[in-house]
Amino acid sequence: MRLQCAGLTDTGMVRDHNEDSFLVSQTESFVVVADGMGGHQSGEVASRMAINEISAYYDETLHQTDPIELANWPVGHRKPKSREERRLIAALVRANRVINKAAGENPKYSGMGTTCVAAYFVQEGVIIAHVGDSRCYRFRKGVLEQMTEDHSLANEYIRSKILKPEDLPSFPYKNVITRAVGLQESVEVETHFYPHEPGDIYLLCSDGLSDPVKVPQMTEILASCGDDLAKACRELIIAANTNGGPDNVTALLARTVY
Repeated sequence: MRLQCAGLTDTGMVRDHNEDSFLVSQTESFVVVADGMGGHQSGEVASRMAINEISAYYDETLHQTDPIELANWPVGHRKPKSREERRLIAALVRANRVINKAAGENPKYSGMGTTCVAAYFVQEGVIIAHVGDSRCYRFRKGVLEQMTEDHSLANEYIRSKILKPEDLPSFPYKNVITRAVGLQESVEVETHFYPHEPGDIYLLCSDGLSDPVKVPQMTEILASCGDDLAKACRELIIAANTNGGPDNVTALLARTVY
């Protein structure tokens, strides 16, 4: 199995700097998107710090048989089922610890954090981990399906039937997230495993894409671009900016080839 990837990030049409970051690993089959938050451009610091720490963790544990710090495992966390899942969770937990420590030590970084969505590909399928409202979608046989549930106040209200999906555009707190990497001393990372099918393409993105570009338009773009992942990323970014580009926008596509 090998992984074909393409990624692109853009400031958008409203913001004056880009607080998104992404990673395509050069040593293992995993990809990450992070969307930072915080004043005085510290969101950019948080997302880049998350990417750097996750990358460093994977480099350090590549050849270790049992690299996980189980003594520091978050209380209430579901126990991982595989070494790969454990490494993915532990990498995000480490990033959380480092970002939270930096925010506590430097007043200009106070309150900084980042959403994060990551995917680790193995022979049988893909492990997806996320914190916050950056998303992962799967494009399979012409159908685009959202594979992650936002850790956001709006999504909690929708699941509790307090808010209807059609009322979301007017909901005043739709951008409030309930989990982020770095905001607290500990973080709960949600993970899921999905088996592969031939031709599957995974889209990881920040909410700068998923907010202005809805599933039908994303589906049309992915279908029209076929296996040209770089072109699809460009078209997704163009669509977000054409629809107002209200935020930084990042699109990362990954496809397994056997």
